[in-house]
Amino acid sequence: MSETREALQKLRLDKWLWAARFFKTRSLAAEAIDGGKVKLNGHTVKPAREVKPGDTLALTLGEAHWTVIVRAINEYRRPAPEARQLYEETEASRSAREQAAEARTLAPAPGADLKGRPTKRDRRKIERFFG
Repeated sequence: MSETREALQKLRLDKWLWAARFFKTRSLAAEAIDGGKVKLNGHTVKPAREVKPGDTLALTLGEAHWTVIVRAINEYRRPAPEARQLYEETEASRSAREQAAEARTLAPAPGADLKGRPTKRDRRKIERFFG
């Protein structure tokens, strides 16, 4: 009985990230952990490292940086509203992500000033540039 209780207190990091819906599969979670995109309490770790409530995770998902505190353990993948109860995002992380999202929406899209295909004159300039 103590093993079952202990299993609910700790869980593999890759499995927790999958259950908390940060990654679609455990293998993607394991790849991110191996790639150094996930840090547990400030340290790079392996996918089999156990996570427990109170631990701090720093995640880099694309351009988004998350800092979350583990609040609960669930070994099964549940719907998103339930998965959000497994962690709490820090206020600094939330504000930084919102600022980055706002900056992306305000920045012009790359190539927005280009219209249509290059003209003959543009093509000649491109050919001269590339030699």
